[in-house]
Amino acid sequence: MRPLAALLLLLAGCSADAPANDAQDAVAALDAELTANAMANAADPALTAALRDQIMVDPQLVQQANDDAVRPSTTPASGAIPAEDIADAATPQPALGPLRDAPPPARNCPQCAAARRALARCAANVSYSAAWANRLPSGVPLYPDARVGEAAGADGGGCALRIVSFSTRAPVQRVLDFYFTRTSAAGFAAGHGVEGAEHALGGRRADGGAFLTMARARGDGGTDVDLMVDGE
Repeated sequence: MRPLAALLLLLAGCSADAPANDAQDAVAALDAELTANAMANAADPALTAALRDQIMVDPQLVQQANDDAVRPSTTPASGAIPAEDIADAATPQPALGPLRDAPPPARNCPQCAAARRALARCAANVSYSAAWANRLPSGVPLYPDARVGEAAGADGGGCALRIVSFSTRAPVQRVLDFYFTRTSAAGFAAGHGVEGAEHALGGRRADGGAFLTMARARGDGGTDVDLMVDGE
């Protein structure tokens, strides 16, 4: 999944309306926040003490034999590790109901460009928190089996921005069909563009709302998705 900082730069670079310096400052602040969180975890006093404290051993107990102890196996232990997606393969795809086909991809997607410009105006004010993934509007929901990697958002000042990076076992086309169906029902006029190996589905609504879905196929048949929404 693409880091959120890269997404913010993507929005900043595609908008003539949003101040580039403000967006870049937001990216730097987001990177600093992530770095600070990592350093705080590394400096946790309880964890540090647990790692550095000496192990206490009772010499009297060490000398005692345990005749009932489980004997080691006479054959080498297997080092095989189950495949990471073994549980996914046994889990059926979620039921999504009837889906409309997303429009065919085009080299240029004016709806996607308009959505980027609308989303960029709020990009300078985002804050990082996984909780934003639970605050998506009902018309542009999280994909049912999504595994969230990162999330950010901004409220106030005319913004209700949500940015979520996630992965799903579903193929790209199914993801695009899902979001086209949901956003069309929510009043968005969406277009579909292709930028290299990445599919963009985006559009705007009469009330000024905007959404953009960036989808990339993974080697295992699933999809990495960056979802950006502004509006309730």
